[in-house]
Amino acid sequence: MTLSGIQIAPSILSADFAHLGRDIAAVERGGADLIHVDVMDGHFVPNITIGVPVVKALKKFATRPLDVHLMISEPDRYIDDFANAGADMISVHVEAATHLHRTIGHIKSRGVKAGAVINPATPVTMLEDILADLDFVLVMSVNPGFSGQAFIRHSLDKVRRLREMLHQVGSAAPIEIDGGIDPLTAAEAVSAGASILVAGQAVFGTPDAEAATRALRTVATAVARA
Repeated sequence: MTLSGIQIAPSILSADFAHLGRDIAAVERGGADLIHVDVMDGHFVPNITIGVPVVKALKKFATRPLDVHLMISEPDRYIDDFANAGADMISVHVEAATHLHRTIGHIKSRGVKAGAVINPATPVTMLEDILADLDFVLVMSVNPGFSGQAFIRHSLDKVRRLREMLHQVGSAAPIEIDGGIDPLTAAEAVSAGASILVAGQAVFGTPDAEAATRALRTVATAVARA
């Protein structure tokens, strides 16, 4: 964590896959804390992205922890594969994990930080009985599947409620938010209680990913310290 508690996690879903090493190096120079990796299977979400071989390749040149977000059906089948490939954080969707407590325990048993994810239409109460076991919580602020979508403002209310729920169970687990994050929504998300900001288009969709990463941190940190 940075001094402000804010972590910037650029999402490679919006990067140039022909120049992935270059793009990751740029955001790392810009101060990225994590590299967010969206894994999609074309079943749980209507898109297919990357899998275990790419994560394994990323681990060879990324100098920041890999934050692997599994947007897939039957995530339990692949946890060991992604852990072996070098994932430092693995998050699974409440909507996809049949036995979430077991799944979270399995991730943690591999020495990997474990998170649970909720979609925009999923109430935060679905996390009530697992919050104390989580290393982090991920709130989707768009419907998962594609980058470049508009921010769903109701997500801010969910972040606020989750922060209260975490406090009630004595957990300091950070709240991550993913989808439609730019300097404006990043500031609002931090004000609501989020501290890990996933940004795709707002970073890699700009002419200078390094500068965009740095600008996102500047805005978010100013709000966190206010």
